[in-house]
Amino acid sequence: MTRKKTLAEIAELWKNDKKLYVKKSTFSAYVLLLENHLLPVFKDYSEIEDDEVQKFVFQKLEQGLSQKSIKDILIVLKMVLKFGAKNKWIEFINFDVQYPTVRETHTIEVLSRTHQKKVMSYIQEHFTFRNLGVYICLCSGMRIGEICALTWEDIDTDNGIINIRKTIQRIYVIEDGERKTELLIDTPKTKNSIREIPMSRDLLRMLKPFKKIVNPAFYVLTNDSKPTEPRTYRSYYKNLMKFLEIPDIKFHGLRHSFATRCIESKCDYKTVSVLLGHSNISTTLNLYVHPNLEQKKKAIDQMFKALK
Repeated sequence: MTRKKTLAEIAELWKNDKKLYVKKSTFSAYVLLLENHLLPVFKDYSEIEDDEVQKFVFQKLEQGLSQKSIKDILIVLKMVLKFGAKNKWIEFINFDVQYPTVRETHTIEVLSRTHQKKVMSYIQEHFTFRNLGVYICLCSGMRIGEICALTWEDIDTDNGIINIRKTIQRIYVIEDGERKTELLIDTPKTKNSIREIPMSRDLLRMLKPFKKIVNPAFYVLTNDSKPTEPRTYRSYYKNLMKFLEIPDIKFHGLRHSFATRCIESKCDYKTVSVLLGHSNISTTLNLYVHPNLEQKKKAIDQMFKALK
């Protein structure tokens, strides 16, 4: 008969197995959730009951974690338990967790049209490579990690296309009990994130002269062989917005602004979803498409017109 193992023992074996199949950034996120949340509570358990998981959920909610964060932690717990059950080291009892009903109001930060025009005009008149990154994000909806990893060879001025093939992020690595951070250049978030984005006329006009003289292997934001990392660029962006007296809006708000302008211009949702690199169109719809009363009335009118 196989000896029962504790969650800590199983987690160690699961890590060795999982490391072979997932991206380094994903693996480090899993390890962090284990070390910070799961092992401090469950490390000596060789059986985990429903009520213990429920108690854990309430504790995490009290600590201020969002339901989304807690669900991510429980996904890791399930993976470890299922791995243990497959090897007959632990019994996996599927837990059914309840969350308090919360009406989560999901508001996204978007630049107003006036503020967006102000930022874009300023950058056109005060060109720097770092400013260019903000302009590109407003024209393409790129994520911060994608713009930091963008090199000149990714910009195809002949065909007017930006190729998004990589992202850069600082990840936490826990090796031999020691925590350190590491800058990682990797493929983007999902396979849908590898994409081509057409450039606007203004952006193409801005980039064409540089393309003839720059080193193709250099990073766009630094025009150097060394990239800038997201936290440094976020801080630069924050100061730029402050200088331009634009309301405090997260860097990701540039991506939201791009998507919102696309939707406002009546672009079809599937195209917007592909441009953003969403793995599922429902992500795009849930984030950006909230029909107002006028649009609902119009839909009803159109439907009845078609019946006549």
